[in-house]
Amino acid sequence: MPTLDPHHAVYAGSFDPVTLGHLDIVRRGANVFDRLTVGIGINPDKRPLFSPDERQSLMQRVFDGLDNVEVRCFEGLTVDFVRECGAGVMLRGIRTLTDIESEFTMALANRALSTDVETVFLMAGEGFSHISSTLIKQIAQMGGEQTRRKLSEFVPEPVIEPLIEKLSRQ
Repeated sequence: MPTLDPHHAVYAGSFDPVTLGHLDIVRRGANVFDRLTVGIGINPDKRPLFSPDERQSLMQRVFDGLDNVEVRCFEGLTVDFVRECGAGVMLRGIRTLTDIESEFTMALANRALSTDVETVFLMAGEGFSHISSTLIKQIAQMGGEQTRRKLSEFVPEPVIEPLIEKLSRQ
């Protein structure tokens, strides 16, 4: 069994779309760990707004300048992806009390699956705890004339136009 790097973390999610809350966790995680891999989970049972390649491309633009951050897509269990990356840490963001309960349960399951991968939690910044992909999609669909300005409070700039364009075609 190879030794996993405790200075390398993986932050995984669907990121559909990537939000300012995700960006906050990635920036902070990049300051804590020597390497941070952002893993875009592909769930074949879900129909995401953006394809995996589109999400990866958008996220590479959003995280440009963070030299110790890489973005990759994966299928399967997150804990397996963490091990495949050689990382010793799974980074998770927590927004609400509801998140704490579900993340705690998931951390226990991951620990049972792989005892050599640690889970580290970062609390969402106070300005990001209310952001969700559902809220963002609603704003993009019903935001009216001020949609771009409203979205800039929730998603990074490179995401705004692709998001509006994608939802206008639905």
